Amino acid sequence: MTQPAIHPTPHLRSRLPAVGTTVFATMSALAAEHHAVNLGQGFPDFHCDPALPALVSGAMAAGHNQYPPMPGVPLLRQAVAAKIASLYGQQYDPASEITITSGASQALMTAILCCVHPGDEVIVIEPAYDLYLPAVALAGGVAVPVAMQLDEAGYSVAWERVAAAVTPRTRLIIINSPHNPTGAILRDADLDALAAIVRGSDMLVLSDEVYEHMVFDGAAHASVCRHAELAARAFVVSSFGKTYHVTGWKVGYVAAPAALMAEYRKVHQYNVFTVTSPMQHAIAHYMTDPAPYLELPAFYQAKRDLFRAGLAASRFTLLPSDGSYFQCVRYHAISALPESEFARWLTIHAGVAAIPVSAFHHDGHDSGIVRFCFAKQDATLRQALERLAAL
Repeated sequence: MTQPAIHPTPHLRSRLPAVGTTVFATMSALAAEHHAVNLGQGFPDFHCDPALPALVSGAMAAGHNQYPPMPGVPLLRQAVAAKIASLYGQQYDPASEITITSGASQALMTAILCCVHPGDEVIVIEPAYDLYLPAVALAGGVAVPVAMQLDEAGYSVAWERVAAAVTPRTRLIIINSPHNPTGAILRDADLDALAAIVRGSDMLVLSDEVYEHMVFDGAAHASVCRHAELAARAFVVSSFGKTYHVTGWKVGYVAAPAALMAEYRKVHQYNVFTVTSPMQHAIAHYMTDPAPYLELPAFYQAKRDLFRAGLAASRFTLLPSDGSYFQCVRYHAISALPESEFARWLTIHAGVAAIPVSAFHHDGHDSGIVRFCFAKQDATLRQALERLAAL
């Protein structure tokens, strides 16, 4: 019998040789394998408002099933611009300064690709969401990590470190508030400090604000949109998935001055072109009522408070959580294991999945801290708390 010819697959030199499967996918798979309560990956385990999928069905039935305009459905761009103007006082032209994206991840990636050239430096404040560094690498840029300050008051941005990291090659500074993974928030003084650093330069700002409606204890979200000087040089990104509990829809948006948005759309039209039509129409109609996002801070603060109260009786040490739907904790009273090993141990032996904060550092810096997600049903949180309190 003639043996079939063997055709070897050519070697492919990786564009991201240091990147493997994300820690979020790894921990979620481990949680499923061991039937653990998954407080690792950041998504809700409860349903969205039933009105939203009904609006999607209505949009499909109405014939909104073909390509929408490349920048997004005009009605949705208008709704986004109106929301930003109402909340933050910044006027964006829906036609030329708002683009609907395939989730915040695509919005962030496209912003980086459109403005970072080979050799450009990008300041990334760590711990940092794990998309930033690979996106900079794919653009040919050079990431310059700057560590946040960590003390008894929690995490904060050390702006003197950011200023010291700036060089003539700095093109972009990435900020994130409310912050993933730490739950820290930026305040007006932080925006003023950033403005002082970029003033008089050609540096741009990429502001990741996907948790904008999850700011607690009466604080206002310090959006870059509020700060006219920064808004003039910034891409501001947000997420309908986070706001409306529909992370699987992958719909977000970016706001930027027209000159920046023109370059942004050059990339957007080729890496996505446009975003699912019926979801856009549904969200546009849903946004006519601001109550769902105006009420979101109280909704998630109640979950934060429930979770923190339960952990207060445990051997974990709570760090502040001023925003987002994440709670970071120290575990030194329970274990001396490194973060990644402790997160695995916690999943397998305690039945609760968490994310090691070291995964948000380029060098795996270990501080003995893990991150929990409290965007879960109260029953889910209570089940996890019962297991965590037993440690």
